[in-house]
Amino acid sequence: MARRRTRGAAALAAALGTAAAACSAPGSGAEAGSPADSVVIGVSSEPDTLSPLLGYGKDGNSKIFDGLLAHDAGLGLEPALAAALPEITDGGLTYTYTLRQGVEFSDGEPLTPADVVFTYRTVLDEKTNNTSRSELNAVEDVRAAGDDKVVFRLKYPYAPFAGRTVLPIVPEHAAGGQDPNTGSFNTEPVGTGPYVLSSWRKGEKLTFKANPRYWGAAPEVKTLTMAIVQDDDVRATRLRSGDLDGAVLPPALAATFEDDDSRKTHTATSYDSRTVTLPTANEVTGDRAIRRALDAAVDREAMVDKILDGAGRPAYGPIPVDDPWFGPGVRRERDLGKARTVLDDAGWKPGKDGIRARDGRRAAFTLLYPSGDKVRQDHALAYASDARKAGIDVTAESATWEVIEPRMKDDAVLAGFGSTGDPDYGLYTTLHSSLAGDGFNNMGRYDNPAVDKALDTGRRVQDPLARKAAYDTVQKELVEDPGYTFLTHIDHLYVLADRWEGLTTQTEPHEHGFASGPWWNVEDWQPKE
Repeated sequence: MARRRTRGAAALAAALGTAAAACSAPGSGAEAGSPADSVVIGVSSEPDTLSPLLGYGKDGNSKIFDGLLAHDAGLGLEPALAAALPEITDGGLTYTYTLRQGVEFSDGEPLTPADVVFTYRTVLDEKTNNTSRSELNAVEDVRAAGDDKVVFRLKYPYAPFAGRTVLPIVPEHAAGGQDPNTGSFNTEPVGTGPYVLSSWRKGEKLTFKANPRYWGAAPEVKTLTMAIVQDDDVRATRLRSGDLDGAVLPPALAATFEDDDSRKTHTATSYDSRTVTLPTANEVTGDRAIRRALDAAVDREAMVDKILDGAGRPAYGPIPVDDPWFGPGVRRERDLGKARTVLDDAGWKPGKDGIRARDGRRAAFTLLYPSGDKVRQDHALAYASDARKAGIDVTAESATWEVIEPRMKDDAVLAGFGSTGDPDYGLYTTLHSSLAGDGFNNMGRYDNPAVDKALDTGRRVQDPLARKAAYDTVQKELVEDPGYTFLTHIDHLYVLADRWEGLTTQTEPHEHGFASGPWWNVEDWQPKE
């Protein structure tokens, strides 16, 4: 795909979308008389930071920054701040990038190899609070070579390394003189992307303006506002009233716009799973028999049909069923008989109320889900209903993330996971024992030596067949020793005013709305004639 920085296939380099958002004032949408070159999008959450040094835009999903490479519509890699794809030598140990000439940051300073080196070295510094550091574990060193080259030296050949270089590049002159964890750059970013942050009203909205120094073609959308609207129903109401030009919506609410000729629904397939974490520290969920019984008891097909209205697929593990990496023999049917037998054999016996117990402890636990998220609420309630049929009492409880986060070690959570690009990107952080309890990484503190070994093999070998065998092993182990109950992979649905050309969707990760959506290439949109 030819780069569309001159209105061709280029500008995909700014990345997969913007990352956060906020509420706009009433009457700010297109139908309420906003400028024709302005777009207001309703999303459910906003980022804590806009600094790539702390993880913002790490998958290439920022409108403020660019990476060395970017994703195109099909998630292939193409040059962004690099002039071409990397030169790979030394058996996959050395990656050399040549920088695009003439690129400036939004403050007018030129992009240099030193900025690239500064970005990667700061992310890799253990003093930097970046929970995604393990994604760059293969990097031994990064250095500048002359005026226009950057060289990465790897500790081992890491097959998907090029995909990691969509990481946004930060200017050393702007971010280098401050603490990356607390400095002003976190909320006052300077980048090379098609937009600059013009204002951020926390909890309400982020507004972006077209960057006049952007190295690509000038966007037709001059102002992009991401409105933070946590509640699904409120988001739909504001879209219907014309207060928003577009919004991410759950299937049931998106369906209410089907007969609206002025708006169009866009569907994106995803790696985004709805998954129940089963903490090993909990005396009930930490029991392997309980986890196996729950895995057998859940009716995944019913969840897709009734909760998602068909907009998704059953999830038998972290990899979607229609993905080439999906393992043989992993798909399985609901089997309540198996669930009961597993519990019987492990000594969990039914009580008078039908709930099982062992050694005086009831098979009961709490399942937390974020308040305002109807899709997760419905998954949690369905999961609790299915679990009860096997004799396990699950109490679904809504809470804010501020309440949920300190309880993740002991309580189950209806979580969302999923990364695109390569199996290593999502599986390692979700399952490897070295990351147990590291923020939102490995939330259930899963610890399986065979899985660890296979994950290490998958990121260290080059041969595609050997990598496929490693990830097949991971998936098979999760069937026998499930540290999570994977429920569904959901499609992401977006409803937008039908007044722009060029809106497309990609296969998306868990992070969406602010992070990705049909606006992943908003800088390329053209007004309809």
